[in-house]
Amino acid sequence: MKFERTTTIGEILEVAPEKADILLEIGMHCLGCPASQAETIEEACDVHGVDVEELLEKLNNN
Repeated sequence: MKFERTTTIGEILEVAPEKADILLEIGMHCLGCPASQAETIEEACDVHGVDVEELLEKLNNN
C-alpha cells in the first residue's frame, strides 16, 4: 500500500504496524487514541508541525 496525505493513521497501523515507530519518532505519541485513528496523515502533520512530504517519504520508503 502506498501511503498518501489522505491515508488515516488507523489505516497505516492496520496494514503496516511496524510503521508506528516512524510516527512515534516524530512525536505522534497518541497512536492508540480513538481520535487519531480517523486522522489523516496530513491532519496529523498539521497538528504536530511535521512536513507531510517528508513523513510520506519515510513511510513509503522505509
